Amino acid sequence: MERASAANRNPNPAWSATLVMAGILVSRILGFVRERAVADLFGRTPATDAYWAAFAIPDLMYYLLIGGALGSAFIPVFTEYLAKEKEQEAWYVASSFINGVVVIMLGFVALGMVFAPLLAPLVAYEFKGEQFRLLVFLMRMMFPAVFFTALSGVGAAILNSYRRFGIPAFGPIAYNLCIIAAAYLLGPKYDIPGMAVGVVIGALVNFSLEAWFAGRHNAGYRLVIDLHHPGPRKMLRLFLPTLLGLSIAQINLLVNQNLASGLSGGITALRLANRLMQLPLGLFATAISTVIFPTMTRQAALNQMDDFRRSVATGLQVIYFITVPASVGLIVLAEPIVRLLYQTGRFTAADTAATAIALVYYSLGLFTQSAVQHLTRVYYSLQDTTTPVRVGLLTVAANIAMSAWFVKVARLGHGGVALAFALTSLLDMVFLLWLLRSKLHHLHGRAVLTSFLKSAVASLIMGAVVWEAVRLVDGRVNLATNLGRLIEVGTGVATGAVVYLLAALLLRMEEVPLILRLFRRRAATA
Repeated sequence: MERASAANRNPNPAWSATLVMAGILVSRILGFVRERAVADLFGRTPATDAYWAAFAIPDLMYYLLIGGALGSAFIPVFTEYLAKEKEQEAWYVASSFINGVVVIMLGFVALGMVFAPLLAPLVAYEFKGEQFRLLVFLMRMMFPAVFFTALSGVGAAILNSYRRFGIPAFGPIAYNLCIIAAAYLLGPKYDIPGMAVGVVIGALVNFSLEAWFAGRHNAGYRLVIDLHHPGPRKMLRLFLPTLLGLSIAQINLLVNQNLASGLSGGITALRLANRLMQLPLGLFATAISTVIFPTMTRQAALNQMDDFRRSVATGLQVIYFITVPASVGLIVLAEPIVRLLYQTGRFTAADTAATAIALVYYSLGLFTQSAVQHLTRVYYSLQDTTTPVRVGLLTVAANIAMSAWFVKVARLGHGGVALAFALTSLLDMVFLLWLLRSKLHHLHGRAVLTSFLKSAVASLIMGAVVWEAVRLVDGRVNLATNLGRLIEVGTGVATGAVVYLLAALLLRMEEVPLILRLFRRRAATA
């Protein structure tokens, strides 16, 4: 009972979100170091396109399984047992689920390695000859990482159910460190395959951390697969549509990657730009939705629907407050940021310009993609896993049509692929909000819309000031040096933060005192 009581405690959400954001921030910074290493050592070439295409499958599984699918199926059921003080039964259910995942993933990895030549066209259908053979070789090398990624996802779900957010947030740091080490230690000798070794080792280390700390909460793990028990069956019913629902954004990225496979260096440019867009997405949207998700699950399980609606609305307001200015900031500072982070070694100014174009278009969809991530988990809190799938399938079709038109007809190149992704995210958000409003009858919509509009106005003011500030700096620093680039980006970021905060205060945005109250509450209870 003691552990179950601990699981039912309600820790300060600001502190939990801060902990998650800190872990994600460090992990994403290391992600940039990892990708800068690829740019520095190998440039933007057909070989790096093959690496990023091969990396797409373990990366897809990483985002799905650690980032959501396993947790979204596991947490609502496991948490429901914990909330009702049935911890022994919760672990019996968890045991069946974990053992089932092990068996399925072992089969998946074995089949993936055997049939890699048939899977390769799914990630880059226009690769031919030596580039295709390298892609297949790298896919086979990296497939074992998928197994450890799946088990890491279960470990993170257990820890989040117990309101332990630190290790799941910091585990990916070890993952990135291993890949970076492999790049510089193995890359010079073994070329691109050395990076693939780092991916597998990183996934293994991440799993080991999650398993160690999740095991400390073990209240009865067993070697059993009981599909007759309602708990595992419910998890399975939630998992399959959840996997499809959360995979929509990643499927759209795979579609984009496939269309870019015929453009030399296009995959690399899209990959690097998307990683930059993923920083605020992961840092803020993922952190907020990760922390709010167990709370919403409990509120839905206990039928506290007024509190549930407030949690949904608050999550949207905070996400818009942070990601709308981040979208504008990335658009205005696209080229300076890419130049600072990636333009080194064999990565040229032309590569910077190509990546910056993709970043501008991707950034248009940052706030919508962030909202979709939160809204998807809202549906999962209600144990509705089918609505996000239905909406997602429509948006996949829209993405394919728009991407093909922008690339083949409008001739926008890889930039058109990124633009289609942004527009697809907008459609996804609108449909999910519309259907959720029908389900919950009201969503505090006026407050959410007012918050969004104020964030947009403050962000446009911020963007105009940042643009002028960067223009002034550009004429006074040497952008061929890292120091000059750092001053350029640092000036833009600092100016943007100050201007946005001042504009938010002038517009009397309620998110500012809300966030301050949450952190003051944490300080008072620390």
